[in-house]
Amino acid sequence: MKLLRLARILTVGLRFGLEEFFLGHERVRPLRWLVRATLFWRPLAEPRGMRLRHALEALGPIFVKFGQMLSTRRDLVPLDIADELALLQDRVPPFPSVEAVATLEKLYRKPLAEVFAEFDSTPVASASVAQVHFARLHDGTAVAVKVLRPGIAPVIAHDVSLLYAAAGLVEKLFADGRRLRPQEVVAEFEKHLEDELDLMREAANCSQLRRNFRDSPLLLVPGVYWDYCGHDVMVMDRMDGIPVSQIERLREAGVDIPKLAAAGVEIFFTQVFRDGFFHADMHPGNILVKPDGQYIALDFGIMGTLTEVDKQYLARNFLAFFRRDYKGVALAHLESGWVPAGTRIDELEAAVRAVCEPVFDRPLKDISFGRVLLQLFQASRRFNVEIQPQLVLLQKTLLNIEGLGRQLDPELDLWKTAKPFLERWMNEQLGWRALVKNLQTEAPKWAALLPQLPRLAHQALNENRLAQVEAGLTLMLHQQHARNRWLGVIAGLLAILAAATLYFNLR
Repeated sequence: MKLLRLARILTVGLRFGLEEFFLGHERVRPLRWLVRATLFWRPLAEPRGMRLRHALEALGPIFVKFGQMLSTRRDLVPLDIADELALLQDRVPPFPSVEAVATLEKLYRKPLAEVFAEFDSTPVASASVAQVHFARLHDGTAVAVKVLRPGIAPVIAHDVSLLYAAAGLVEKLFADGRRLRPQEVVAEFEKHLEDELDLMREAANCSQLRRNFRDSPLLLVPGVYWDYCGHDVMVMDRMDGIPVSQIERLREAGVDIPKLAAAGVEIFFTQVFRDGFFHADMHPGNILVKPDGQYIALDFGIMGTLTEVDKQYLARNFLAFFRRDYKGVALAHLESGWVPAGTRIDELEAAVRAVCEPVFDRPLKDISFGRVLLQLFQASRRFNVEIQPQLVLLQKTLLNIEGLGRQLDPELDLWKTAKPFLERWMNEQLGWRALVKNLQTEAPKWAALLPQLPRLAHQALNENRLAQVEAGLTLMLHQQHARNRWLGVIAGLLAILAAATLYFNLR
């Protein structure tokens, strides 16, 4: 199976002239003339980025997904290729509805009519991993039923193994290969694919995000019907709204577009910095808007998480950027360990200033975060900055936010919108509010610990005495072993001396 899949990948790659990505390397350059002579008949008039995009579309949905993620890694691919890969659309023909019904009846162990009062056999959405049908429960509740694509797991496993092989080649052939950590990029991609293959996990993601934004006027998240969910099936509230990309319909419904754009930025920063848990697939197809301007989130297969260390680092960087404190950015990189300890702060500060200073005081329509990120990555290469795979999804989401902001309100000032939120968050993390919050969090632990302190102190003293006794016995044993070894040596020497004396006396 793997050999057949590899053969197809090679065939598609040669058809679209993708060998140029490897034949340009010095180690394999001599093979270029042979390939070109053999495949002289191919029309290769399109740019390389377009040919790569067409090849990934021909190889199937998993390669399309990888191309989408790769489009966010502008540290890993040139800008012309990244821009082209960003155009990839994961539109997959639906699988037969009879297979969806079979999956559902296998889970519920009863005919579908006994589970749902209504079930629309025509899917309303279809992607590489699953498709969605509308249905209605017997109590009248309108729901959306997401069903995993049958037989998708082995296909994904085979394709990911081939991606690992390609990442290994990148590490060996290119000077920047190890620094860019392509194997870890593939591992990150594989992890999120595994998450998407378990719809119970997606349901849990949905439930967590809904709890984080309970009673929020900004974001609405569907509820999950756990009694109807399984590894291959997820059932949630059916959400009705206007697709965020249909701006004219939003205006006709009376939605305040500039306010909607600013709310999108606030939702993003709230997820990242307040919760450390964010929707990492926020393209327009996964976002609806209610007539009152409230966002509706859909599709929770890809979620990002950040540790407290990540959040502190990112907040420091964002805030330093907004304040034009480029030395603060450089220090944050150094203190996080992302640059070597001997890096000159003034040089890194100057490099960051040269990239970021031109983008301030300009509306969003005049700023390309993609180009800013590319320039930052080029600067990072000079200072041997290690790429952090755990932040790949955050970068992808930030680019999605940029695209959404451009669509809704080209005049949106992202800096002005985000800065107050970040300053408030930093005060909550580092100011007196943080101290009060930490004391409130730790108070129950101290209340339980204080009565136990005398007993714990006595126990510690006893353990210390016991440790001293054990150490003394160990020392005595070592000394005894040492004496025994020396006695053995002396006995050996005496035996040799006695044998020599006997020998000479006999002579």
